[in-house]
Amino acid sequence: MATAMSHQSIASTISQSSREPLNVQTKRFKNNSSLSYHTSRKRNFSKIEAVASQTSSVSSHNTLLSPSKNNIEHSKKKTNEAALILIRHGESLWNEKNLFTGCVDVPLTEKGVEEAIEAGKRISNIPVDIIFTSSLIRAQMTAMLAMIQHRRKKVPIILHNESEKAQTWSQVFSEETKNQSIPVIPAWQLNERMYGELQGLNKQETAERYGKQQVHEWRRSYDIPPPKGESLEMCAERAVAYFEDNIEPKLAAGKNVMIAAHGNSLRSIIMYLDKLTCQEVISLELSTGIPLLYIFKDGKFMKRGSPVGPTEPGVYAYTKGLAQYRHNLDENSEVVCS
Repeated sequence: MATAMSHQSIASTISQSSREPLNVQTKRFKNNSSLSYHTSRKRNFSKIEAVASQTSSVSSHNTLLSPSKNNIEHSKKKTNEAALILIRHGESLWNEKNLFTGCVDVPLTEKGVEEAIEAGKRISNIPVDIIFTSSLIRAQMTAMLAMIQHRRKKVPIILHNESEKAQTWSQVFSEETKNQSIPVIPAWQLNERMYGELQGLNKQETAERYGKQQVHEWRRSYDIPPPKGESLEMCAERAVAYFEDNIEPKLAAGKNVMIAAHGNSLRSIIMYLDKLTCQEVISLELSTGIPLLYIFKDGKFMKRGSPVGPTEPGVYAYTKGLAQYRHNLDENSEVVCS
């Protein structure tokens, strides 16, 4: 199990599991009516309860983006409240061509870029301390383009753990620069559902070949995978386990998190957050480039919908923390402009 770590040890946050190849034919992804986690925890998602991790361990290693001592002490004073932002990536080149994409790594279209930028504007007043993305470029592009719009102007930096040399060569040695950066952690566990032999096929032609009903079952059922691919249940097993082990402890420690991922991996996480049944999750639709906001407080997730835009005050009134953060941004902006 990946160990939960604080922001001080962010370079080591990508666990050994992140280095595993994308292999859906492992024992971890059992195709049954309930999730069988790699930690031997078994849950039926129709009865699942959100569990907040209570502690996070701190590594003593020198890391890529370790904050200064002042920031460390400031983080200890934070209340147990944090923002969680979920963003489905913008339109990809294969979305545009109506092809099954799955885990094939294709970039955004021009429209997808615009969707990512718009998503960034919607969350430009919401604090973000750490970003998790899938290992696929369309999710990473979405995260980067969104953060460029943020008023805090921190620089998102993708952490590389391909090898010890990659980690060493990408280190940042300026404390000031570290404090103006946001770590971005890619994880294959957040990848889109692997569509097996459907990947690269035109969706309309596939329906004509196999029949609309069969293709509908592959796309929308909970536990029926396409040929040599993953079912939603299998995708949920890896995505939710990663969320519990790596992301939820960050939220419990008061860190504000953004996740840029995919339709099915985000459906899986929302299933966990909202305690949806198998039937409810298969009918859940997520629009590309529309951020969803949750507040994590006292071990519970509260859904707050989607921020309308940087000038919309309503969403920031849900907590004092968000309201104060926006107030500080406004004050600092006035100082800069004066």
